[in-house]
Amino acid sequence: MNGVTGRMGTNQHLMRSIIAIVKQGGVKVGDNEVIVPDPILVGRNEEKLKKLVEMSGVEKWTTDLDEALADDNYQIYFDALSTDLRVPMVKKAIAAGKHIYCEKPTALSTEDAMELYTLAEKAAVKHGVVQDKLWLPGLLRLKSLIDAGFFGRIFAIRGEFGYWVFEGDDVPCQRPSWNYRAEDGGGIIFDMLSHWRYVLDNLFGAVRAVSCVGATHIPKRWDENSQPYECTAEDAAYASFQLEGDIIAHFNSSWCVRVRRDDLLTLHVDGTKGSAVAGLRKCLIQPLANTPCPVWNPDIENPIDFFEDWEPVEPDRDYDNAFKAEWELFLKHVVKGEPFRWNLLEGAKGVQLAECGLESWEQRRWVDLGVLG
Repeated sequence: MNGVTGRMGTNQHLMRSIIAIVKQGGVKVGDNEVIVPDPILVGRNEEKLKKLVEMSGVEKWTTDLDEALADDNYQIYFDALSTDLRVPMVKKAIAAGKHIYCEKPTALSTEDAMELYTLAEKAAVKHGVVQDKLWLPGLLRLKSLIDAGFFGRIFAIRGEFGYWVFEGDDVPCQRPSWNYRAEDGGGIIFDMLSHWRYVLDNLFGAVRAVSCVGATHIPKRWDENSQPYECTAEDAAYASFQLEGDIIAHFNSSWCVRVRRDDLLTLHVDGTKGSAVAGLRKCLIQPLANTPCPVWNPDIENPIDFFEDWEPVEPDRDYDNAFKAEWELFLKHVVKGEPFRWNLLEGAKGVQLAECGLESWEQRRWVDLGVLG
């Protein structure tokens, strides 16, 4: 596990996924068979690794990636490094014959992302990409509504994502400083459009074209050492997508927004027979029969409470951590050969959308997506 000393790598992948799987006794794959992961932690900072070992209880760690890759006891290479470091490390792991599981975006160009996919296929190693939002309880409930035909014909999706990330002078910044430096692979377009690609493709329909505008609303921040720096990457993106089936989606993604909505991420889906608003965990619906009939009159207080006629989708089961759920599927894919479609090709599609989003912003036009694979 390379790069898990970072916030998300530590919390979501190591502690809430791999360690949680170990503590539950492994992933059950038969009456008398379980998969129990045995991780080794890899990183550049010895002190951070020692603290992580103390926190997690994992006994094995190293600052020598080559040494870990040469050890036949480890079959999977997991990468949660910053994006600009990912491609050479994954290539090295593929050459060592390791199965690949990595964070997204998988690269900073579609060409590099497709090269990783091609190399993994030629090496006959199994490969997967983290696409965690597909296993969020709110989106799983939304998917169940789609599968049940609740919406009728879906024609529009509006996504709102983001929160206020402090500059770092008076209040510490909640995100790593490299996120705001383009030269280090930062920028919200690459970060979030790679998410929106797999969400849209898997729930609603393949993305065909994008129109995107980015902005650097806060040009100066303070890093982890309280040193000021100039932001060279965008901290907000306003994107529209054309999907197959004539569906229009619009997503606002921002690290410069104060939240007044149901959750840090909300998807508002409109269809001919009903609408839904899904957050990270909850999902609310308004069928056609409950849809109010407003009349425009700005001279009086609106008599309709537009929050009143929405019903929660009740949970039909308990949902596990989204990262852990995908980890379990990937482990079963590696050990038992079970299907796993969220691979490096799907990761390359996310990179493609981000790259086309940047092209759209630069050229101030719609950009069509070509077919990959």
